[in-house]
Amino acid sequence: MSAPTAPSASDFDQFYTATAKRLVSAVYAATGDLAEAEDAVQEAYARAWQRWDRLIAEGDPTPWVRTVALRLAVSSWRRARNRMRAHLRHGPPGDLPDLAPDRVALVHALRGLKTDQRTAVVLHHLLDLPIEQVARETGVSEGAVRTRLSRARKALGSHLGDLGHPSPYPTARPPKEVPTHG
Repeated sequence: MSAPTAPSASDFDQFYTATAKRLVSAVYAATGDLAEAEDAVQEAYARAWQRWDRLIAEGDPTPWVRTVALRLAVSSWRRARNRMRAHLRHGPPGDLPDLAPDRVALVHALRGLKTDQRTAVVLHHLLDLPIEQVARETGVSEGAVRTRLSRARKALGSHLGDLGHPSPYPTARPPKEVPTHG
């Protein structure tokens, strides 16, 4: 019987290649700052590499890397809060290259949410994590996650509607049209 092989650098490279782009997108959506998102994600992967053997032994390292990246981004965001307020006084940034106007509008709307609400929306709606996993990763109850999502949806629907974009969270269904004969 041969000994199990230790996780290798190529395992880490494959993991990075498969997950980095989506994680940067999620952290960008949570922070509204692409450079901060990229920095936080790179730091999270660097920390993951230092613990790679242990992370692989524990199972899927994705939640650990995602949690670290989001925490790093939020910490950075808090330190830069005054700088961001100054930028926001001068209006939102222009469209970023390769980003659709709808994506820019969504990120702008997400910036208006409280950090806990924004994180819940990104994890649940953009990364498709179930509420139970969002609760575990954020350290709150499932009920708290549901409350954050509900409040965030209401704020996003209002904000996106004010910008002329249809809300991704309809509050009421339009009446069905009844065909008329005649």
